[in-house]
Amino acid sequence: MKTLYLECSMGASGDMLMGALLELIEDKIDFLKQINSLGFLNLRVNMKSVKKCGIVGTHMLVSINKKQEDTTQNVRIDTQQHYKNKRDYYNSNKNNLINIKKIKNVIRQLQVSQNVKNNSLDIYRLIAEAEADVHRCPVEYIHFHEIGNTDALVDIIGVCMLIEYLKPEEIIVSPINVGSGFTSCQHGMLPVPAPATARILQDIPIYNDNNSVRDELCTPTGAAIIKHFATNFKQMPRMCVKKIGYGMGTKNFGIANCVRSFLGETETGTRETSDTIVKLECNLDDMTGEAMGFAVDLLLEKGALDVFTTPIQTKKSRPAILLTCMCDEHKSDFFIELMLRHTTTFGVRKNTCDRYTLKRKISIQKTLYGNIRVKTGEGYSVKKVKPECDDVIKAARLNNVSFSDVNNIINLTKKKIWTK
Repeated sequence: MKTLYLECSMGASGDMLMGALLELIEDKIDFLKQINSLGFLNLRVNMKSVKKCGIVGTHMLVSINKKQEDTTQNVRIDTQQHYKNKRDYYNSNKNNLINIKKIKNVIRQLQVSQNVKNNSLDIYRLIAEAEADVHRCPVEYIHFHEIGNTDALVDIIGVCMLIEYLKPEEIIVSPINVGSGFTSCQHGMLPVPAPATARILQDIPIYNDNNSVRDELCTPTGAAIIKHFATNFKQMPRMCVKKIGYGMGTKNFGIANCVRSFLGETETGTRETSDTIVKLECNLDDMTGEAMGFAVDLLLEKGALDVFTTPIQTKKSRPAILLTCMCDEHKSDFFIELMLRHTTTFGVRKNTCDRYTLKRKISIQKTLYGNIRVKTGEGYSVKKVKPECDDVIKAARLNNVSFSDVNNIINLTKKKIWTK
């Protein structure tokens, strides 16, 4: 499987991601010509070779009227309460600020593919919704500084264009170092990660290393791009690497400030997948069946991959139940808290597991008994076909036949299903 892996041990920003991806393509000059011809007035995008801690990479430069942009303060929140009426409100902001509606209009008019436009709009929507949530105001009241925001817009469009060019089948991102300390913005000093960045990165594995860098490492733009495109978050998988890129940040630290990109083929190939999941367990010898059932249902409702119970015998010859919850690695803390809250246990065991799965696909199979959803799985030199149990039961009841009658029809058409 063609896989793009992004290493974000020094966080991520829009320009760092664009630089890291640009290094993976052959004709970099042609890409610059394309992005500079999109119709941004007096705007110029350039690339610069930069060395940090002995490593040479690409730093992206965006300039307007030959002046590099200042993006330190690019978001402002306004409400109509500050003005006598709506006309004063919009007249006060129209020259210096741009809202999400204007951004949508700009993106829709660009000479890029519809796929690039859709991805760019979705990324901007993530940023605007995060800012609106943090400031407790409607999305339409979120305004971006028009000059400072152009840099973010170009970064987003550029990354979307490069992703479309590279066409990775899977994008895996490492846990993201968000930095620590405080960062300055128009509203004053904010903790790192900035509130909007933290909001965007919910449900994504992040960390800060207080012993290395006390600064903002992940920006809202970088966070939104990653959240939109990433298919998985984990450490680098086994892969045959073909190309490596370094996207350099603006700031200098004692550690190379870059996003590193790896493009290659994962070991499992096109029909096989592997990932890392967590198995959480606890022994329970003092819960009723009703309470146990409630806990199991709750864990499943909250998104656990699987939950099951096993009869066991514990110390003092007590019959007990082993409760097992399987979940994604980055959600383990959430499910540990649920298990501690909704069971009688005083502790939960955690084990990390490598999971190997067949590549799955759902199709509709026409049969004598109606349409049946069929799940196919392929990989590791194995092929499997299995009808959806609920559909088989429904068809058996409607046609007054046995479960086996419906199931056997699917088994007889396995070869036909695979040739589709």
